[in-house]
Amino acid sequence: MTNQVGIDMNSDSESDELLQYNPNRLLDTLIENLRLKNDAALSRALEVAPPVISKIRHHRLPVGASLLIRMHEVSDLSIRDLRYLMGDRRAKFRISDKQFKPKEGAAPAPKEA
Repeated sequence: MTNQVGIDMNSDSESDELLQYNPNRLLDTLIENLRLKNDAALSRALEVAPPVISKIRHHRLPVGASLLIRMHEVSDLSIRDLRYLMGDRRAKFRISDKQFKPKEGAAPAPKEA
């Protein structure tokens, strides 16, 4: 099966480069598909500050969910394709049940009257 950006998603002969996290591939593909000149133009299209794109390129900031959704809205690429481009191969996202439990020994929040 080939996705919208022409990557064969079922290929067993994928190189290691496609399997590693690389947000630069995602950003470069967006620039190409949107026919933009550079990262500054991409930041304007995505309505984020230019340092955000720079931090993502230098692996100092992950591609967050809200930015991924904005990329989807602007480019019409599926979220799955966008994740694939940056090297995210997880089939499902799971949230730990520990994230929603209160810390042990913590006092309950006071009730408002």
